[in-house]
Amino acid sequence: MCGFCGFTGNIDGKQEVINAMMNKIIHRGPDSSGSYLDNDICLGFRRLSIIDLSEGHQPIYNEDGTIAIVFNGEIYNYKEIRMTLEGRHKFKTNSDTEVLVHLYEDKGENMLNDLRGMFAFVIYDKRDNSIFAARDFFGIKPFYYGVFNGNLIFGSEIKSFLPHPDFKKEVNPVALENYLTFQYSVLDETFFKGVYKLKPGHYLRYKNKKITITRYYDPMFEPEESKLQDAIKKVEDVMQDSIKAHKISDVEVGSFFSSGVDSSYVAATFNGNKTFTVGFDYDNYNEIGYATRLSEKVGIDNYNKTITTEEYWDAIGKVQYHMDEPLADPSAIALYFVANVASQYVKVALSGEGADEFFGGYNIYREPMDLAVIKFLPKSIRKLLAKAVSLIPLSFKGKSFFIRASQSVEEKFIGNAKMFSKEEREEILKNPTGNYDFREITKPYYEKAKNLDDVTKMQFIDLNLWLVGDILLKADKMSMANSLEVRVPFLDKEVFKVASKIQTDYRVNRQATKYVFRMAAKDYLPDDVASKKKLGFPVPIRIWLKEDKYYNRVKKAFTSSAANEYFNTDKLVAYLDDHRKGKGDYSRKIWTVYMFLVWHKQFFEAV
Repeated sequence: MCGFCGFTGNIDGKQEVINAMMNKIIHRGPDSSGSYLDNDICLGFRRLSIIDLSEGHQPIYNEDGTIAIVFNGEIYNYKEIRMTLEGRHKFKTNSDTEVLVHLYEDKGENMLNDLRGMFAFVIYDKRDNSIFAARDFFGIKPFYYGVFNGNLIFGSEIKSFLPHPDFKKEVNPVALENYLTFQYSVLDETFFKGVYKLKPGHYLRYKNKKITITRYYDPMFEPEESKLQDAIKKVEDVMQDSIKAHKISDVEVGSFFSSGVDSSYVAATFNGNKTFTVGFDYDNYNEIGYATRLSEKVGIDNYNKTITTEEYWDAIGKVQYHMDEPLADPSAIALYFVANVASQYVKVALSGEGADEFFGGYNIYREPMDLAVIKFLPKSIRKLLAKAVSLIPLSFKGKSFFIRASQSVEEKFIGNAKMFSKEEREEILKNPTGNYDFREITKPYYEKAKNLDDVTKMQFIDLNLWLVGDILLKADKMSMANSLEVRVPFLDKEVFKVASKIQTDYRVNRQATKYVFRMAAKDYLPDDVASKKKLGFPVPIRIWLKEDKYYNRVKKAFTSSAANEYFNTDKLVAYLDDHRKGKGDYSRKIWTVYMFLVWHKQFFEAV
């Protein structure tokens, strides 16, 4: 696990520039560093030593030094791949990185089909002066790139671009507009103009100053009918195989541990000794007691921390800096703390990300069933009912039911978070584009999933957008901020092969979300844990924003010169005041704007 950066072109002071770029991401790899300089390219690398501790330093080269690689991630089947290569190649290390070099020599871009793991890497081929870069199947590891002054700059984090003399730092206002709706940066182009994310399952080639991007992996749900017990057995077998594969390491591996079934399952079955939990000193916002009790039952140690309110708020600026782009998910700060606790004991921790997207775990996935009682009516009738109830000025139970029932899933679902509507966004923004519809972002994915049922369509949207832009972004950035490698055994292509075939009612039904996975988990967890309703990572921002200290802190940001540059600040303060007075729960909308302003201060106002 590590971080890398680099650029093409022959600028003055290349070594000093690449050193400065590497120093920006030293948290990703505090153990060692390395660089490669040629007339046409510079590669930089920071290492967190996990596999082949003594010899796995990067960059790594092929036998004659014509191919160099910098690599972030883990290849869990590298030993098996190495056995197929040893007759044709001479290995100098026992690392998975060197396996990638020789696999590229043999197969080129087709190498990606052989891999099982999480990865982002850059291979420089001196023979034709080309670059081959790739990102893993589901977007676990990040990869950013951009062309500035005719040359390519790339890295594991955008902040590594900052020292490069050709990089011009500018806010991308289109990203802000999208962010206000999605709560994360959803576009390919980031909040920094000209900087792009390579999408999951894609590779990039750069040659003769031209970029070509190709998709090599395209996950799709293809439900098949089966017997329930057969489905349970397949899930159990593939998850145990994946957890075993994800434990490959030359250092100790721990596990995150919340009250949810996903991390509980991993913690109870990974055969390690250390688990890590955080909570808050509020009722219904603390999972430590649960984690301690279950740890005792399964015979593992639990290390935990109660996050004070002051600690949480003091960490917000640091978190947004490490995030690279603003993220309005309050659990990101909590994740920073659990990663910090874990980093004091281990270098690697397993986590439960991906289970909800693969197996159908979010509570919103039950909505198609809940609306079934009215869906038999023609859509025109449902639209009339929705229009009638929307004219009633009072809020009442069932009002939103009729409105939601009048819409197709394509019209209303953009993923697990939807903060500001188009109208609300245009009201608070000082310079809205006025012609942007967030459905244009989801449209290509709905088109691919057009033959699937509504539940599976929702999963497909989250798999491609929410998982990548929110869940995995914070998992990578918060763990790496603490020099900790997080591995996600649910997000394995072998697991997806099984999950993609599970029929819909085994994923989501009247009894539970993530139904078949919960049934598999009952062999390892108490029934009440395996059946526990999806909760997420609860953070008491709703309460804090009513307290004078934090209300005033946010109000100061909302009335700042930076806020005035982008927003109608009176509208922001109105949200804040209405929340404090109890006129509605606007905490998530407030938080979305506030996180942008905190991020902006870190990158554009800090001296």
